[in-house]
Amino acid sequence: MKKLALIAGLLTAALLPLTAAAQTKISIATGGTGGVYYPLGGGIANVLSKHVPGMQATAEVTGASVENMKLVGGGKADVGFTMADTAWDAFKGLDKFKDSAQPVRALAVFYPNHMQVVTVEGRGIDKLADLKGKRISTGSPGSGTEVMAFRLLEAMGLDKDKDVKRERLSIAESVNAMKDGKIDALIWVGGVPTPALTDLAATPNTKIKLIDHGEALDKMKEKYGPLYVKTKILANSYPGQTKDSENIAVWNILVVNEKADEKVVYDIVKTMFEKKAEIVAVHKDAAALELSTQMAGGSPIPFHPGALKYFREKGLKVN
Repeated sequence: MKKLALIAGLLTAALLPLTAAAQTKISIATGGTGGVYYPLGGGIANVLSKHVPGMQATAEVTGASVENMKLVGGGKADVGFTMADTAWDAFKGLDKFKDSAQPVRALAVFYPNHMQVVTVEGRGIDKLADLKGKRISTGSPGSGTEVMAFRLLEAMGLDKDKDVKRERLSIAESVNAMKDGKIDALIWVGGVPTPALTDLAATPNTKIKLIDHGEALDKMKEKYGPLYVKTKILANSYPGQTKDSENIAVWNILVVNEKADEKVVYDIVKTMFEKKAEIVAVHKDAAALELSTQMAGGSPIPFHPGALKYFREKGLKVN
């Protein structure tokens, strides 16, 4: 009996490496805990871990778009959230990626990211021009928010280093600073509603204000190309927000490294679309994940072959 037990133990030990090898670990680079990327990334990770045999996915807190492109491009993360303009810069080696183009490919066009210029009553800000001389947060270092915030200020003729007192804070830090009176406004690019902004709007004796900024669109497109669109954030998206706000948006996409395994990418894309309802249950912005938008120009960078394989199967005309 002892001999049989020993043999059984040896066989079990021998099989363990095979079992471990069958596991596919996926790291999803998201953003800060107060934004939308992180909970959505967690939702996707749960869906992939639940429905793709052998896959274990986790969502990682990061500095968002710019950092995510470097993590995915450098092979330190498998999937990354990013705004389309940051993906373009990374792919082409522009702006923050000058001389360091990243080998990234699109996995899916996800949902529109809305630029939100936020203040509260009593700070003397009613329009974009009122930001001059004010204390504002332009987003955390290495974020797509920072990229778009700088471009917005530039389009409005404001020098980011001279005309405003700038802080580089995450959305959670920005909201806390707003509550404490340390900043007058914040710029944030993300889904609607953003949890941290909902928290700000629900703060007692605080009335949130979203500042219209659609007027900056033409100058932004003139310099940076057709990456941005004019949209509206509807009234009542946040507590106490009583009117629509005209804003600028950019599509949010998911990316992978160009060398990512085709079958793994295919499985991720297929599962996201087929189990979409489970992701929507985490955050309603996931409802924007549609096959019809995949080839409609939302992604400025090429798709990974694994994603294209699934799109072809669903009858899409692949470019």
